[in-house]
Amino acid sequence: MKAALYCVLIFYGAMSLAAFAAYGADKAKAKRDAWRIPEKVLLLLSFLGGAAGGLLGMALFRHKTRHWYFWFVNAVGLCWQAALAFGLAAA
Repeated sequence: MKAALYCVLIFYGAMSLAAFAAYGADKAKAKRDAWRIPEKVLLLLSFLGGAAGGLLGMALFRHKTRHWYFWFVNAVGLCWQAALAFGLAAA
């Protein structure tokens, strides 16, 4: 099961990096009044493995912090991602 844990952690890292970059890019585009990344893309990146990067991007770029559903989706995503990682580590 250690191999599965390592694969999941690498996946989380890649998704978190992608989510962090997407939040940063969307914030930069918002400042320039350019085409934006759809909210559902940001939310999916966070929920499907990149919650840590999503939360970090929200905090660091001060982006989407006023939308309760971004906090909710990132928190739920972080919970299930941590539960899966801890479950694999314990197995």
